[in-house]
This record gives sequence, C-alpha cells and structure tokens, in this order.
Amino acid sequence: MRNGMYVVVTAALVLAVAGWAPTTAAAQAAKIGVVDVGRILAKSQAGVAAREQLEREKTTMQKEVDNRRKELEALKDELEKKGPLMTADARSQKQDVFDRKRRDATRMVDDFQKELEKKERELLQKVLQDVSGVIERIGKDKKYYLIVEKRGSAVVFASPDADVTEEIIKAYDQEAAKGKK
Repeated sequence: MRNGMYVVVTAALVLAVAGWAPTTAAAQAAKIGVVDVGRILAKSQAGVAAREQLEREKTTMQKEVDNRRKELEALKDELEKKGPLMTADARSQKQDVFDRKRRDATRMVDDFQKELEKKERELLQKVLQDVSGVIERIGKDKKYYLIVEKRGSAVVFASPDADVTEEIIKAYDQEAAKGKK
C-alpha cells in the first residue's frame, strides 16, 4: 500500500507541477497507460531467454549438489555399517571427514543459492533496463501522459484499454531481433 500511495502522490505532484487541472476535456485528452512488467518478463523473448539461462545454471548446480549428497550418504552408510568394527581413531577420523564434507556441502548450497539470486537480479535488471527504454519511447510516440507499473504501484483498477503490456512486449521483441542482426 505504501508504494501505491507514493505513486498517487507522485502523480499528483507531477500533474500539479505541470499545471494540469483535471477538466473534462483535459481528462479525456490525458492518456494513462498501465504496464505489467511481470508479464513482460514472462512473455518477452529476452525474459524467456533469461529464465531459460537461469534454469540451465540451476540444473548444473543441482547436479553438483546431488553428487555431494550421494557422497555424504555413502560416508554415512559406511560409518553406520562399519563404524562398530573400526577402531576408535579410525571411526573418529571417518566422522571428522563426514562432518567436514557436510559443512562444505552446506556452504556450497548457500553459495549456489546466492549466486543464482545474483544472476537472476542481473539478468532481470538488464531486461527491465531495456524495457524501460521501450516503455518511454512508446509513451512519447503514443502521447501517454503517464504509464504506471500495474503491480508495483498498487493499481486497484485499470481498464483493459489502458494496458499497454502486449504492445511493449511486441516492440521490445522487435528491437531485440534488430539488435541480433
């Protein structure tokens, strides 16, 4: 709710500074658009490519985690089955190896999680940065007075006619295709 209030106050300030008074004719002339950035990330070619890249990296990391888990299970089984037959020193050494490998595996999982989160932020930030340029261009070309993000600004209602998301996805994908050529 705090973000929604911020957007409403910001929009009111922008309108006040611009000297815009909401008369009937002015209200009809001012176009306000709504964009769903989540949908852009889900449907645009760049958003899909970013998610696919993250999934590939996640799969690679998961294989490494699975290998470590299997190794730990084998050590644990060995300790449980052969432990009673081992000398106290041998059992203690094996337990130390198991504990160290378990700590290493836990750290590795934490590191992988942080790395994935960082890569996700970086990939999505790049897509959002590129999309913001497309939104700005479409806003200027189509003479929108204001374009707000649907979820982040707590839009309670928006007419489907105000939703410019599909137009932005199309323009963004076209720009991305031109950049690849």
